[in-house]
Amino acid sequence: MPKQKTHKGMKKRFKVSANGKVKHRSAFRGHLLSHKSGKQKRRLRQDGVLGGADAKDVRDNLAPSS
Repeated sequence: MPKQKTHKGMKKRFKVSANGKVKHRSAFRGHLLSHKSGKQKRRLRQDGVLGGADAKDVRDNLAPSS
């Protein structure tokens, strides 16, 4: 059997913390920021955290050998 490879697209977008939580960059932060309130932009600076089945899928694709 060939080795299973890390999903490179997920590697660029997600990070798994030491406790196993999956972090990602918030959406709606790339452009068109002039009309958004400062409060909204401050909240979008924080990393989002995935949970449940989505987090499991990401962890499986980032660490295929385990």
